[in-house]
Amino acid sequence: MTIMTARRRTVGSGELAAELGLSRRSISRYAERGWIRPALVTPGGQYRWDVEDVRKQLDALRERRQNHESSSG
Repeated sequence: MTIMTARRRTVGSGELAAELGLSRRSISRYAERGWIRPALVTPGGQYRWDVEDVRKQLDALRERRQNHESSSG
């Protein structure tokens, strides 16, 4: 289900996983580790995601990892 919040399109974890080609478990794991952050959390505890924001967060994570690998090796 897609929800519009403050002009931002948000999706549930399943739809985010499908958009990114990841499993729902990977999305949960990434969130637990603080690698990605939801746009909002519903009163029931469900995460809502802005797909473009998550893409940017993952790009930044990849860049940090690449920089770390190139500086340590």
